[in-house]
Amino acid sequence: MRWSHLPFWLQALACCSVCLTVFSSLSLSCKLRRQFNLNGLHKPGDVVLGGLFEVHYSSVFPELSFTTEPNQPRCQGFDILGFRHSQTMAFAINEINMNTNLLPNVTLGYSLYDNCATLGIAFRASLSLASGQEEQFLLDETCEGVPPVLGIVGDSYSTFTIAMSSVIGLYKLPIVSYFATCPCLSDRQRFPSFFRTIPSDTFQVRAMIQILMHFGWTWAGLLVSDDDYGLHAARSFQSDLAQSGGGCLAYSEILPWGNDPSELGRIVDLIKTSTARVVIVFAHETHMIHLMEEVVRQNVTGRQWIASEAWTAAAVLQTPRLMPYLGGTLGIAIRRGEIPGLRDFLLRIRPDLHYNNSYGNNIVRQFWEYTFPCRFAPPPAGWVMAGGDLCTGQEDLESVETELLDVSELRPEYNVYKAVYALAYALDDMLRCAPRRGPFSGHSCASLQRLELWQLVHYLQNVNFTTSFGDRVSFDENGDALPIYDIMNWLLLPDGRIKVESVGEVKESAKGEELTLDEDKIFWNFESKQPPRSVCSESCPPGTRMARKKGQPECCFDCIPCSEGKISNETDSMECTSCPEDFWSSSQRDHCVPKKTEFLSYQEPLGICLTTTSLLGTFIGAVVLGIFIFNRSTPMVRANNSELSFLLLASLKLCFLCSLLFIGRPRLWTCQLRHAAFGISFVLCVSCILVKTMVVLAVFKASKPGGGGSLKWFGAVQQRGTVMVLTSIQAAICIAWLVSASPAPYKNTQYHNDKIVYECVVGSTVGFAVLLGYIGLLAILSFLLAFLARNLPDNFNEAKFITFSMLIFCAVWVAFVPAYVNSPGKYADAVEVFAILASSFGLLVALFGPKCFIILLRPERNTKKEIMGRGIAKS
Repeated sequence: MRWSHLPFWLQALACCSVCLTVFSSLSLSCKLRRQFNLNGLHKPGDVVLGGLFEVHYSSVFPELSFTTEPNQPRCQGFDILGFRHSQTMAFAINEINMNTNLLPNVTLGYSLYDNCATLGIAFRASLSLASGQEEQFLLDETCEGVPPVLGIVGDSYSTFTIAMSSVIGLYKLPIVSYFATCPCLSDRQRFPSFFRTIPSDTFQVRAMIQILMHFGWTWAGLLVSDDDYGLHAARSFQSDLAQSGGGCLAYSEILPWGNDPSELGRIVDLIKTSTARVVIVFAHETHMIHLMEEVVRQNVTGRQWIASEAWTAAAVLQTPRLMPYLGGTLGIAIRRGEIPGLRDFLLRIRPDLHYNNSYGNNIVRQFWEYTFPCRFAPPPAGWVMAGGDLCTGQEDLESVETELLDVSELRPEYNVYKAVYALAYALDDMLRCAPRRGPFSGHSCASLQRLELWQLVHYLQNVNFTTSFGDRVSFDENGDALPIYDIMNWLLLPDGRIKVESVGEVKESAKGEELTLDEDKIFWNFESKQPPRSVCSESCPPGTRMARKKGQPECCFDCIPCSEGKISNETDSMECTSCPEDFWSSSQRDHCVPKKTEFLSYQEPLGICLTTTSLLGTFIGAVVLGIFIFNRSTPMVRANNSELSFLLLASLKLCFLCSLLFIGRPRLWTCQLRHAAFGISFVLCVSCILVKTMVVLAVFKASKPGGGGSLKWFGAVQQRGTVMVLTSIQAAICIAWLVSASPAPYKNTQYHNDKIVYECVVGSTVGFAVLLGYIGLLAILSFLLAFLARNLPDNFNEAKFITFSMLIFCAVWVAFVPAYVNSPGKYADAVEVFAILASSFGLLVALFGPKCFIILLRPERNTKKEIMGRGIAKS
């Protein structure tokens, strides 16, 4: 069984058991029974800082036989960038030692270990830094003294950092990571002494969401590595994406460790068939190498890749072979910085330099073998170095292009540099503490001779300085640095070279995440040279609302037009809002418009016709009244009770004019006046007709023997009094109606939703019915009396005309009731106006038409002799 196959807890237990042997004896003399075989670089000093770096990218563990003692694991695969990270820490400490203003009386040393990209080795190295590698040491009576290291810079992997911090953090040993981004490390309860100079994945996730929202990419795929880094990022990404409402995930997959063709094939096939054009990847470059092999095999193009900081700057992926697939990638990158003097420091690296231990010399020798292989072994035939020149074995560092000396893109190195300075400033602040003014109990200060590590953690928590590059370094309450990331873009230059260029940045501000992008610099790997569209459903335009598709993410929806009376004036509205009471939705349902108003208007054809007819009737009535007044002394006028005739003509004119109150926009005064004027005018008119009928009957009765006494009840005063009494009753009905339940204007929307029909509600149906009923009662009574007198002698022939006029009047108003009830809106007013005009014209023509005919066209018959003569001859 291989050591690497053992579970982590078993490896940790085995490592801890070795360290615990240090304290296995109650004696004050402790002896280390065995040392770990670790690659490292060491430099002595008054205060030593530890560091963990990936100088080798793999390791080989021996087979376990359980019969012999296992050999130490062996590291292989030299990592030039990891080596540069370690040399950056060495440079920073060397620079601090030469700085007379920072730790002026203290010399810093370092112990840098190689984690070999293996958890077990990284854990061993961290324990060695915490406990030391001395063969034997003596403890004083108080068990106090300076620890082997006062702080550790590292590790680069989140998983490794979680493991070491879980143990080292128990002793409050400060750990400042330059590359571990897992959000879980911000938990102060679990990791009380952990700090980092790189933003956590929480901010990286929010930065990616800002990019998605900036370009309107609401439909994306998510791929993560199967480790703490990827799994925590996935949980944080999905949670923050849901809270921000910035989009949905078409799929979320975990990339396997190693090259698993079947699993990778399934994932790439999902990418290929999905409608999502954006793929977000939280993984290490090793995962991406295996993934891209399958992408190339299936030829999956037309995807916009979003890279996490773990592989944004991965040079191994920046090849012409992969650019058709990865070209245009947008990535989150660690903040780039500048470290003056670092390149000169790196140029001084020699295999026989001042490293006085085999581990240090071994690492530097491996670097030289990696850079100049022909110096240490016969070169293969035609060996060509990175710079393009033939390897001769006499090269120097300055004569060859190597990643070690490329300091144009210092990103992890810049974080290492800041981490070392953070520890140095914390230590400097601690040593500058004035006696009796310290932050601890009794205002005491800490000292190197009696230092407790939690005291250094206190100063590290409050550190605040500015680098030479101009960036401020401080930590929040969780130990996280001020978050800032560069946005990188992969582009293919015309000469075929590949460049990863900064196109913006995202940083934390008082308003939240602040994204700045120079879109003109972004290279898009699409034919349109424009950002792709990546949505599950196209945006719903104004006038529609979003309706979720059942069983699908919330970004997948249908666009449903708003119903009548509702609008949406924004894109992707979840609901349609109702228009105000007097407004209605436009045809596009994107804004409210005032409702059309409907009433019997003077401007419309129907209103014009009714108005003209009303004025015409009034004019005819006035003409007839003029004729009667002009001929008031003639027998025809005098024989038919001229006073009542004049009053009847005046009331008919009022009937014609009152119809005008039913035309125009209803207002309170017109609604109150129209029915009152209508009721009183018609009662006045019918009362005159009723009295005239009664007078006819009285005159006929008086012409008979013994009937002369009946005329005394129908004198002029009695006739006027009867008309006034009958009219006053109607006036009282109108007053009672107006006081109890007055008619009022009303905006009726029951007929049409998109129209406001202005009408007058009667207020009291009983009052309206009594008003009409009283008119009908008088009309029926007049009709009956006139009908009884229809066969009177010709000189009393007005009864025939009254009978005919009342017949017309009653027929009109009987037909009016069902027509009025079934007519909506303005047509009800039109029906009532028509009934008023029809009945008024019927009375005018039937009662006064024959008389005017005789007066105007047959004046020879307008004599008393003619009227009386016809009567005598017939009798």
